[in-house]
Amino acid sequence: MKIAFIGTHGVGKTTLCFELAAALKRLDLSVDLVKEVARSCPLPINRETTDAAQNWILHTQVAQEIELTAAFDAIVCDRAVIDNYAYMVQAAGRRPEIEPFIKYWMKTYDLLVKVPVIAPPAFDGTRDTSVDFQKTIDLLLDQLLAEFDIAYLKLPGDTRVGWVSRVLEEMKLPGEPPQMDLFS
Repeated sequence: MKIAFIGTHGVGKTTLCFELAAALKRLDLSVDLVKEVARSCPLPINRETTDAAQNWILHTQVAQEIELTAAFDAIVCDRAVIDNYAYMVQAAGRRPEIEPFIKYWMKTYDLLVKVPVIAPPAFDGTRDTSVDFQKTIDLLLDQLLAEFDIAYLKLPGDTRVGWVSRVLEEMKLPGEPPQMDLFS
């Protein structure tokens, strides 16, 4: 099972990844995370990113997903390749030669969860704090999702309360581990 939280930067995807992974562990599933690979990119990111940087990020993401999918019951991804592609498009324009791969790879996710923008991004040492850049990427991602006809669960934008429960419900998994009958 492969779940990806998608959305622009600074919306809480990383926190949700850890919360969902913990919930899945409590359900006795082996779980690992594909952490946001942009943070380890040796090339410029954010508004200074390049086509080469986004290619590195996209392909590193795919490699990590392949590696972890083979070893765990569930992997939770902090982004999906469509996110990486949105940043690439913003930086260098559309890349028709890789769009078939993006569309193909998006079908490998069992569930995509779009995290809405609720607040401006906070600086964390890496993340870009421009609200305009955050909104631009969010709109571009929405456009790509619609154009590529990609289904996803859209989380409500009014509160973060209950988001992980909503994801578990969508996955048809219980919110709590089943109780064992100790006396049967």
